[in-house]
Amino acid sequence: MSPMDAALSFLTSRMRTVREVEEKLDDLQYGEGDILATVERLKELNLLNDAEYAREFVRSRLATKPVSRQKLYLDLRAHKLPEEVIEAALNELPKETEGDNAREVAKKFWRQMSGLEEPVRRERVLRRLMSRGFSTEASLAAIREAAEEED
Repeated sequence: MSPMDAALSFLTSRMRTVREVEEKLDDLQYGEGDILATVERLKELNLLNDAEYAREFVRSRLATKPVSRQKLYLDLRAHKLPEEVIEAALNELPKETEGDNAREVAKKFWRQMSGLEEPVRRERVLRRLMSRGFSTEASLAAIREAAEEED
């Protein structure tokens, strides 16, 4: 199988990053020259585009599970994307996205934990928000708002 065939097969199931394709081809024991040529050709054909991958990742991630900008950053870093590609994708987010997401998550968990005493409820919702990468300040503001809406 040629390096191009292997790369195309790898790209069939979902979008991949340049680094993921390079690592896959390396694992398949293709030479560095073949890998570089294949990756360049895939870029020319627009079958491999880290910027598009990052934008789509952010869009789909936020559509399924609201998280913080910091969490998105860490997730994109885990995909070994270049720093400038990550920053560009995150800079496309509206500034209010972070607060909106924190409020959405806080309201959801505030409702789910309605049977708990308030101090325990606040602590657990705070933990949930922080596990999604929201700052303490944004988390506390979102919890305050969720509690006020309930009253």
